[in-house]
Amino acid sequence: VQLQASGGGLVHAGGSLRLSCATSGFTFGHYAIGWFRQTPGKEREGVACYSTADDTTYYTESAKGRFTISWEGRFTVAPGAENTIYQHMTSLKVEDSAVYYCSAESIAPWLGYGVVWPPNADVIDHWGQGTQVTVSS
Repeated sequence: VQLQASGGGLVHAGGSLRLSCATSGFTFGHYAIGWFRQTPGKEREGVACYSTADDTTYYTESAKGRFTISWEGRFTVAPGAENTIYQHMTSLKVEDSAVYYCSAESIAPWLGYGVVWPPNADVIDHWGQGTQVTVSS
């Protein structure tokens, strides 16, 4: 699985940004695809997640009402499929400043291995490169 994140940048507090994660290389099955963020000296924190099994989305408390995961059309998990998932971030705060990482974790809800929220970064299967988001006051 390949994940290519983009869209970070510098924005004033109260502004908006849209992060993109281009995905490819899936095999059959289902995935939890989402975003983590990390600041220096802190653990990587799950921000938002989307389950391809049932289209459910998950958000950390600080992101609820401000961040939204979206995708175009129907997210297809199959060999050769390419999809882009977005994270729309509004009403940004200085504390949202971080390196944001796109992630993908294999899930199998029918076997009891569904989305775990909040997620554990140590068990994530695939990572994209980070994109820096800086929110100025």
